[in-house]
Amino acid sequence: MKPSRLRIFDSNDPAANEPTINLTVAQIVPLLVDAFQTDRVWLTDFGNEPIRVTSDLYEILLAYQQMRRSDAA
Repeated sequence: MKPSRLRIFDSNDPAANEPTINLTVAQIVPLLVDAFQTDRVWLTDFGNEPIRVTSDLYEILLAYQQMRRSDAA
């Protein structure tokens, strides 16, 4: 039996040691929201894990954060 040659790596960072998987925001957000609302321990365990987002999503998140702060003031 031949060993599997399938490997998952981030094509943008060939030096990365950790395998990565691409997900859409629509795939991951509902799961994270549910985990947050139900206080799942695993979410806390991964709380300091870095994640990668595209620069345009990052800009939107920053703008949204700023809007939320100004709404709270």
